[in-house]
Amino acid sequence: MLDVIWLSAFKWNGLDPVKEYVGATNYVDIFTKDPVFWVAFKNTVIWTILSVSIPPMVGLALALGLNQPIFGRNSLRAVYYLPVIIAPIAVATMWRWMYNPFFGLFGQIMTLLGLGAYVPDWLGSRDAALYSAFAAHVWQSVGFSMVLFLAGVQEVNKSLVEAARIDGAGRWGVFRYVTLPALRTTLTIVLVLAIISSLKAFDIVYGLTGGGPAQSTQMLALWAFTQSMQIFDFGRGSAISVVLLAVTLAVVIPYMRWNQKREEAAQ
Repeated sequence: MLDVIWLSAFKWNGLDPVKEYVGATNYVDIFTKDPVFWVAFKNTVIWTILSVSIPPMVGLALALGLNQPIFGRNSLRAVYYLPVIIAPIAVATMWRWMYNPFFGLFGQIMTLLGLGAYVPDWLGSRDAALYSAFAAHVWQSVGFSMVLFLAGVQEVNKSLVEAARIDGAGRWGVFRYVTLPALRTTLTIVLVLAIISSLKAFDIVYGLTGGGPAQSTQMLALWAFTQSMQIFDFGRGSAISVVLLAVTLAVVIPYMRWNQKREEAAQ
């Protein structure tokens, strides 16, 4: 990490034995002369907002459902968690096939339903590509949130749940006043991990679109990789990485401190 911060002050192609010191020029350039940086920044913000809302919410719903005494509960838990252990680049390959407008799974389903004329170009449309890639991310990541929430739900004090039911609380009342407060620590962990994971999103986007079409799915981590490993401007790529680190710390640290103060006040 320190080496990347140091490298961001130089202009270097990764091969020359001598690096050219440029100071803050790389930072000035990415902020003022690199329009793709701001597109990647916007996409990363959108991806992060979606990541801290949709996967945790779906994961919590699955955890609550799979904590009930239903048939095949353990098998269902395994099925929902299975995508987590698949390599992201493999997930991207699978979903790229499913998104194919000619012979992909989604296109075939729409054709069978008589909607073949309306099959969109999921990954070729500037308006839909980012959200199509995010759908693949949700499919892979929701199982991780589910497992964390499931562990938290199983630790909820059952005597409190029974007391709430005796007092006349329904399912929503038990969830709101007993289960949800007990999941506060778990929720913090899930959200922090979701923020960190979303800010450094790379694999699925790289495998599905490579940042296209027309940079519409470009992300900060992917743009840093492109600058360093494809354009061979390691100084600028390092500067983008440092900005990404600063954004991550600026989001995660205040949230963790606010949550810690809230827990201390509750105690």
